[in-house]
Amino acid sequence: MLLSTAYFPPLAWFALAAKDMTLSPDRVLPSLVLLEACENYQKQSYRNRCYILAGDGVQMLQVPVVHAASMVITEVRIDYSTPWLLRTQRALDAAYQTSAYYDYYRDELFARMEARPATLWEWNLSLIRWCLQHTGVACEPEPTAVFSAPGSLTDDFRFSIHPKQPCTVLADLGLEKPYYQVFRDRMGGFTPGLSILDLLFNEGPDSILWLKNL
Repeated sequence: MLLSTAYFPPLAWFALAAKDMTLSPDRVLPSLVLLEACENYQKQSYRNRCYILAGDGVQMLQVPVVHAASMVITEVRIDYSTPWLLRTQRALDAAYQTSAYYDYYRDELFARMEARPATLWEWNLSLIRWCLQHTGVACEPEPTAVFSAPGSLTDDFRFSIHPKQPCTVLADLGLEKPYYQVFRDRMGGFTPGLSILDLLFNEGPDSILWLKNL
């Protein structure tokens, strides 16, 4: 499975990461995910943005980056010159403070965010590993060593999950189904296409059951 790095990835990303994982009462076999480490940074993608559900609707959270001549994804530096991290934490508090599991995860997650790694790659990988651990997805992402042209590999989803284009991953996996959301009544129903955080804060340890369609 070949995926791009992402900031608090959307459900489709995690559904793919969990797809080849074997979950049974007596053993767990992890899935293998390769993270594209040789591509150039892409603007307006999930690489540095995610979407949560706030009281007034879908809200985008974004990690600002320092633009430079070399924008290889592993070298992209995070811009900490503005208080975006504090604004992000306040946005998460406002959106999820009444969800069932937010208080359980909040302090540990914020401590990890406060580590302030220098690069977007380190930031995303740290948060992806945290989300994998707490959703119950057995997977250890590994970076690619070379760049493969689009269409040259099977199970290549680097360009299939993008906020600016339709994504059929959840439909293809039979996962177009609702779960509990704090503001669902206010929104008039279930809101799809959000970050893995939305599932985790609302479903907690049962997130893996949703991702594996159990």
